[in-house]
Amino acid sequence: MLILLPPSEGKTPATAGNAVDWTTLSFPGLNANRATVLEGLGTVSAHEDALALLGVGASLRADVERNTRLHAEPAAPAHQVYSGVLYDALDYNSLTPAQRKRADECVLVISALWGAIRFGDRVPAYRLSMATALPEVGRLASFWKPQLNAALASSTEGELLVDCRSSTYAAAWTPPPPQTVAVNVFTEVNGARKVVSHFAKHTRGEFARHLLARRGKAPQTPAQLEKAAAEKWTAELVEGTARKPHTLNLILPN
Repeated sequence: MLILLPPSEGKTPATAGNAVDWTTLSFPGLNANRATVLEGLGTVSAHEDALALLGVGASLRADVERNTRLHAEPAAPAHQVYSGVLYDALDYNSLTPAQRKRADECVLVISALWGAIRFGDRVPAYRLSMATALPEVGRLASFWKPQLNAALASSTEGELLVDCRSSTYAAAWTPPPPQTVAVNVFTEVNGARKVVSHFAKHTRGEFARHLLARRGKAPQTPAQLEKAAAEKWTAELVEGTARKPHTLNLILPN
């Protein structure tokens, strides 16, 4: 089983330590592409219209300025750098050592800057959305899609892929549908379902934590995943097709 997560938009910078060592990152075949994106990000972030080009507000000026010196910024494990609603709900630090080991092995973060990384990979805090277009790179989801198809094929072969990404990050890589289960979150009132956003992030974080912390073998099929989800939520599995992934709907009480 592999759990696919988006990064958080906000990140917690490391206060000390060495800069990123590219030779230690997972999927080293992506390093040339990472360098291309990093160069483009640095160029845009140094521009006088950087905030507008990156689609962020003035309150994030310091984050954008940090983008210009990421080669030298202190790095920390991804599970520390990524913060926000989903990662707070996953709460890596409160997992047992065995559960953290499982998380380091099972979680893949699809990133606008790094392509794909694991929780133990040490990276600096940065500000970049997958929806951004960079000079000489173009829209990042389109740039990364063929690169991730090649880089992730062997490591994901035969694995059940639990897709907890947002649509923005799902656009950067389409895993094989028969082995993929996309996780959606709804509330239900009087039989009518409503998609939720904030609580979807929180619930996906809780669901990822549940899969990492529960006893027993990890789910290996969509049906087993539905059974694991039903231990804590009202869950409904919608079967996929050769071209469309399975969908696991988690229904929250109103």
